[in-house]
Amino acid sequence: MNLVSTHARLPIFGAAVACFALLLSAAAASAQTNQSALTVRLVLATIDQWPEEIVANGWIAPWHEAVIASEASGLKITAVLADIGDRVTKGQELARLAQDSTLADLHRQEAAVVSAEAALTEATANAARARKLQSSEAVSEKDIKNLLVTEQKAQAALASEKASLDAQRIKLAQTVIVAADDGVITSRSANLGNVVSTGTELFRLLRQSKVDWQAELDASQLARVTVGQKVRIAMAEGAGIEGAVRLIAPTAAKGTGRTIVYVALPGDKGARPGLYTSGSIELAAKPALTLPETALVPRDGHMYVFTVKDDSRVTRVKIVTGRRQSGRVEIMSGIGPDTQLVESGGAFLSDGALVSLIR
Repeated sequence: MNLVSTHARLPIFGAAVACFALLLSAAAASAQTNQSALTVRLVLATIDQWPEEIVANGWIAPWHEAVIASEASGLKITAVLADIGDRVTKGQELARLAQDSTLADLHRQEAAVVSAEAALTEATANAARARKLQSSEAVSEKDIKNLLVTEQKAQAALASEKASLDAQRIKLAQTVIVAADDGVITSRSANLGNVVSTGTELFRLLRQSKVDWQAELDASQLARVTVGQKVRIAMAEGAGIEGAVRLIAPTAAKGTGRTIVYVALPGDKGARPGLYTSGSIELAAKPALTLPETALVPRDGHMYVFTVKDDSRVTRVKIVTGRRQSGRVEIMSGIGPDTQLVESGGAFLSDGALVSLIR
């Protein structure tokens, strides 16, 4: 009797054990559901005043370029004193030409001036005596006139010889090639021993070390640009260069209809002539909904953020981004102002996850 009773109770005991196991599993699942996935800090989407921008592309070119050429002819280069990349000042000696023949001509002309001065001294003395004797009739009128004319010729001859001396001094000065302005040497074709002729290019100089970014704008963009607006140029190494609109070209290119806007840049910030780069022209400021870039979560080719509800659970929201500035990004659509967002770490979250908040 007792054995039968024991066997009857076994199925009841097994059912109780199974129910208890189910309760434990449900409790574990509930605990797992209520467990925080991540501890996060909240941030609000705020409205800031951001300037609008016009993005364009263009070449970096010299502000002004000076061609330094030889003014002498038939002379040999005896010294080259500057090279590409050298910073020079106005009047600094860059090269020197042979001076032997020019110096000889200069000394010869100096002697000619001395001779002309002596001839004038003699002619002046003779003319003075003739003027004294003019009233005494001791000398004929013709002789007096000849002496006075000789004086005038001697004066003219001296002036001519002095002018020739000045010309020889100019030729001597032309044997020294100097910088036409402050700046940087961008090209050198002067080589030691070359014989130059008049107009031979020896150097090119980037004047004042200044460069322009020549932005290419269409008609709709050009209507919003004025002289003096701030500009930021992007460089390959990631750093930007700030400048300002200096000049707007008065004509547009026939082939493209685009107009060149000249942006003045400092030449000592790495903006090298010949580079093609992009940049942005800053316009008037307007309100922009922004948040930190750390809150963005890129997935499947789209951009998302995680909003936080009152129950500390997150919701993934798809957004459209715009401009970026100083670590913040403009939100064009998807959320509104004062939305509570996960500041960082969204890549480790899923939709509906429970988070702990840093207060």
